[in-house]
Amino acid sequence: MLDLPPIWLLAAIAAVIGLDRGIALSLFGPGGGIAGGLCIALGLGLMGAAAGQMVLHRTSVIPRRNPNALVTGGVFALSRNPIYLGDALVLAGVILWLDVPHAVPVLPAFMMLVQHRFILDEERRLHRAFGAQYDRWRARSGRWITVPKG
Repeated sequence: MLDLPPIWLLAAIAAVIGLDRGIALSLFGPGGGIAGGLCIALGLGLMGAAAGQMVLHRTSVIPRRNPNALVTGGVFALSRNPIYLGDALVLAGVILWLDVPHAVPVLPAFMMLVQHRFILDEERRLHRAFGAQYDRWRARSGRWITVPKG
């Protein structure tokens, strides 16, 4: 199996679909479909914007490759990991869209998996490549989401 975030996202979505087929439980109703669609659209938009910024800065979007540039503006001011945040939003959207409340634990499990398999290594690579510049960005931005201070 390829060890790439999109593969893990598809596996998590498959788990949600499996849970949907296994237990008939409804909680979110029609509003869940709307909220789910919005989450999916926001997640895909966030992923696209982040990937676009990375391409403009000529750095790789592929995990485990050494970075050529430190991208800190745009969506990277909202999250140090906007693509992974986008993945999580897509997964949350699928859970809401399909109205599978008992699949909610799949979301934090997916986020922990991505953090341990990809994000921590990427943080080490960024620190090695950019040192103090990375440390300053890290101090002012959140791993998953940046909470305004003050």
